[in-house]
Amino acid sequence: MNLIYIHGLDSDANSTKGRLLEAYCQQYYPDITVLRPDLNQAPDHVFEHILSLIQDSNNKVESVKGAPFASNNTVLIGSSLGGYFSTLVSNHTGCPALLLNPSTQPHITLQRFANEAMSASSNKDTSSDDYVLHSTAGGWNITNADLQWFADHALSTVNHPDKVAVLIKEGDELLTPELAKDFYQEQGAAVTVQAGGDHRFSDFGEQLPMVVKLIQQLV
Repeated sequence: MNLIYIHGLDSDANSTKGRLLEAYCQQYYPDITVLRPDLNQAPDHVFEHILSLIQDSNNKVESVKGAPFASNNTVLIGSSLGGYFSTLVSNHTGCPALLLNPSTQPHITLQRFANEAMSASSNKDTSSDDYVLHSTAGGWNITNADLQWFADHALSTVNHPDKVAVLIKEGDELLTPELAKDFYQEQGAAVTVQAGGDHRFSDFGEQLPMVVKLIQQLV
């Protein structure tokens, strides 16, 4: 089995959760390969990059327009913005996905960068598509075009709810937990809400035995 860990906004290939997951699988599940791509790039490139990883991870994948990939051998694990991308890719491919405090409305939550840029640059035109609104810790320069891409690809459905599981912390300080809980529950995905915690899922290491079992159930 292949696991593709999809990091969040201000993270990269060396994400703590991704490294913990890889180390745990190497020790206890050597038949599981964990991929940790760096996805600090424009959202259309992220989407295509993940699709290519799924194709590369499955020897007999045949991409037919309008049909799901043969992706039973690969599971996506997405944190925060990575949860959004995991849902989008799962909708497109049928690939199972485990989501951690997923972002469901990046076109709205990331709008704060446009608002901040406008306030800080009163004498500049910040409306062009390629205007850099914010640079993430991992080096992604977020532009107006990126925000428009998210708006054009807003999540409205979960096409394969039986293949999607969601873990949400009530104590998430960055996103509104109720939004993700309501959206995924309404779509029929399996949602587990955990008391306390934080956006980063700081106790992820302690939950790895449960996480891997949950992943195995999705395949």
